[in-house]
Amino acid sequence: MGRHPSRPFNPLLANAFFRAGYIEAWGRGIEKIESECREHGIEPPVYDFSMSGLMLTFHANPKMAGGQAEVPEKTLGKTLGKTLGKTPGKTPSRILELLAANPSLTVPEIAAQLSKSESAVQRGILQLQTAGRLKRVGSRKAGHWEVMQ
Repeated sequence: MGRHPSRPFNPLLANAFFRAGYIEAWGRGIEKIESECREHGIEPPVYDFSMSGLMLTFHANPKMAGGQAEVPEKTLGKTLGKTLGKTPGKTPSRILELLAANPSLTVPEIAAQLSKSESAVQRGILQLQTAGRLKRVGSRKAGHWEVMQ
């Protein structure tokens, strides 16, 4: 795990990934893996350097190990509506505030103003629409948002 020269197990494959932009620098892979594990609160992986190559075994974060049960689509609206009605999250409530002030905002504009990803904003909008708190009027390009009270 100390300093060592970078010797890819498959130099041809490594070179293809480097040229495609998937490898930004040689010799930092293990360092980056260790850093990401620390950042996500999991133990570093177990490294197995056998004759056939390199295998990493990652450990699940105990907090996330249970996973989340998939909610059937029929109950999704009821569940989101109940949850959102009681305690709206910060992102959905901030989306409502922005759209009440400017109903013509687009998802990228909302994301920029909230410093959130577009997918986070889209999830928030879906929650609000499912709960009946937000409605899209008109087309995606020329329409606007209507905040329901």
